[in-house]
Amino acid sequence: MPADPRGTDPDQRDPRERDLMRRSGAGGAMNPWLIIGVILLLGLGVYVVSALL
Repeated sequence: MPADPRGTDPDQRDPRERDLMRRSGAGGAMNPWLIIGVILLLGLGVYVVSALL
């Protein structure tokens, strides 16, 4: 159950709820698994290219 009822003024929200929203990725922070996946895909690409050469 949310800390504040739906439709309340954002300035009156519980500060803990605002902190959780900020840390949940609502601010556009990249997911760590996305970064790890990109690194693995780059490594796989380098492996394939080096095997072909």
